[in-house]
Amino acid sequence: MIKKYIFFTGILFLFTACGESEPQTKHSDKKMALIQFVDPFIGTGGHGHTYPGATVPFGMVQPSPDNGQNGWDWCSGYHYSDSLVAGFGQLHLSGTGIGDLADLLFMPATKKIDLTVAVEKQADIPYLSRYSHDNEEAHPGYYRVFLEDPKIDVELTASQRSAYHKYTFQKDDDQSVIVDLGFAINWDRPTETSITLKNPTTITGTRHSKGWAKNQKVFFVAQFSKPIVSHQFTVDGKQVKSDSISGRKTAAQFFFNSEENDSLEVKIALSSVNIANAEENLDAETSNFSRVKKETENTWEQMLSTIEVETPVDSLKTLFYTALYHSHLTPVTFSDKNGEFRLQNDSIAKGDFTAYTTLSLWDTFRAQQPLLTLTNPDNVSDIISSMLAYYGINKKLPVWNLYGNETNTMTGYHSIPIITEAYLKGIKGFDAEYAFEAMKTTMMQDERWMDLYKEYGYIPFDLGNESVTATLEFAYDDWCVAQMAKALGKQKEYEFSLDRSMAFQELYDPETGFMRGKSKDGKWHEPFDPKFSKHETNTDYTEGNAWQHSWFVPHAPDSLIKLMGGNEAFVAKLEQLFAESSEISGDEASPDISGLIGQYAHGNEPSHHIAYLFNKAGAPWRTQYWVHEILKTQYDTTPNGLSGNEDAGQMSAWYVFSSMGLYPMNPASTTYEIGSPIFEKTTLNLPNGNTFTIEAKDVSDTNFYIQSATLNGKEFNQTKIPHSEILNGGTLTLVMGSEPNEAWAVAN
Repeated sequence: MIKKYIFFTGILFLFTACGESEPQTKHSDKKMALIQFVDPFIGTGGHGHTYPGATVPFGMVQPSPDNGQNGWDWCSGYHYSDSLVAGFGQLHLSGTGIGDLADLLFMPATKKIDLTVAVEKQADIPYLSRYSHDNEEAHPGYYRVFLEDPKIDVELTASQRSAYHKYTFQKDDDQSVIVDLGFAINWDRPTETSITLKNPTTITGTRHSKGWAKNQKVFFVAQFSKPIVSHQFTVDGKQVKSDSISGRKTAAQFFFNSEENDSLEVKIALSSVNIANAEENLDAETSNFSRVKKETENTWEQMLSTIEVETPVDSLKTLFYTALYHSHLTPVTFSDKNGEFRLQNDSIAKGDFTAYTTLSLWDTFRAQQPLLTLTNPDNVSDIISSMLAYYGINKKLPVWNLYGNETNTMTGYHSIPIITEAYLKGIKGFDAEYAFEAMKTTMMQDERWMDLYKEYGYIPFDLGNESVTATLEFAYDDWCVAQMAKALGKQKEYEFSLDRSMAFQELYDPETGFMRGKSKDGKWHEPFDPKFSKHETNTDYTEGNAWQHSWFVPHAPDSLIKLMGGNEAFVAKLEQLFAESSEISGDEASPDISGLIGQYAHGNEPSHHIAYLFNKAGAPWRTQYWVHEILKTQYDTTPNGLSGNEDAGQMSAWYVFSSMGLYPMNPASTTYEIGSPIFEKTTLNLPNGNTFTIEAKDVSDTNFYIQSATLNGKEFNQTKIPHSEILNGGTLTLVMGSEPNEAWAVAN
């Protein structure tokens, strides 16, 4: 049942006493200690593209600072290298490679600002302020910064659907808040905006925009903790005297009485549907910054407690719990309290599930979504129901959904492995028959080179783009359709899709040992350089090269090993990948190729499963070696601590799994490969009430090779463990040593 709140205009919503900032929650016992290990600034530097602001797990709103800078490293609106802030938007992306959102910018000020100024670059923003990282802090659910120019302390927190701002001014300074709906970064451009002064403490408005999301509509309401005493409105660069304005770019400055107290709180809610829904999404009258901050911190503490790790090294806990935090930011809540959400064609859907968006599926199907099957299976069910709702209007499953819009970013249809994985793992809170229909229809339509895939059995490079990557990923998606068909008793569909899943064989060149582009006439793409990369257009590989993409056959590693000449030759080729020189050839090489160890590129997703392939070729000790090396070299506790884009939780989910000693190399297989844990003990507190423990006896920075293993006291001599075994609870004990045991688990 949806709980509805009634809002009375003209009545102030309640706040705690204003003045000094609320002290941070103290966590005095062990159970309330995990939040202190999370550092939201990890990934805000380098090319991590994360944001430091406040949110709840999978929250609708993400109030966070925006530097007002365009550029690839400002995809989240914020980069640690900057020292200027434009304001605080309510929507943000975590770790993506394209910039959008940063909608509904709020910025406190102590003087009247000329909002008619034309803004072309960061330096033009009239309310820009300096800040220092020395006066900035963040932890899950909370962000604070001191604005040096107006001398205002800004604090942010959030609930599931409401953002909370608290501004503390210097005594006797004028108090005002700027709302700039024309503010935009990177791909985003406003098309229609509006602001209405509804009553002395409430404003409402709209912001429609076009960018990465082609049709983004945001409706909002904001309530202030004290009355507005005056305001100025600007429309498309001109001041307007009115209580309600609309135009392509609107902005406002609201002024407040500074004699009452030194602080001002703002509560903001939004909706994709209409203002009425935004008002309903706004938290209850009795909610306030202090209470919500504590509730959100407790929510994060509960989430982090789903996996408990034991190690004497605090920096490893920081890396782990920050990764667990980042892996639970997306997807984000999209439906309103009443269940409604807007689809790309402007129709309004309503479901009995929580609808989600920011579905970065090319990235997250690999490890982030599999992680959620362990920690948040109910959310997974709703994510799949959301995918099916989007399928209902597009007649194909989502590729990369942003604010209800299909962006068609990246290759493959990786909604499909997510659905198959969930169903085979026993997550059933969605219509399986309808889901299969959507999977089958998606893989039989003609868009995005699927017509070529159906005609030739692969995508010819001279007819389609990113031909090798797309072929390999379609083959995997076909295998996932086959497994779903088999589970539903559809033998004909199973055999058809299983046969198509072997399409990778068409592109393997035995002379070079790589997956290569092939023309419609069956000729190899020449000239060939396995280190060559060309970004996005007229290329055979997505954000990579032949070295990085030739290994994507997670559903049939035995067949890939056979193609490459058997176990010995396969292992030698894998070792060569890590030992090759790291130069990338080509004048237009993809910037996403990063985190290089040889030609292995941990900074981008196509490499993430590769180290685990040694397990399949009878050399699990090499998986253990390379997983340990990647964990040690590709993550650290600085703002530059990620070797590439966070990509909506995938980069962090790799760390979460691998540091525990597990990895879903083929997610839809419902098994996890065993790697090399770094913690003495890891306890998974499962939603079904069971616990599964991984003990790594004698583990250290030098003792990372598995010597022997037992599962629930019985000898365990294999490199994979089923999801069902973990759900049943129990203990996997690994004895670790400094030298490889080349006899353990070699006969998988």
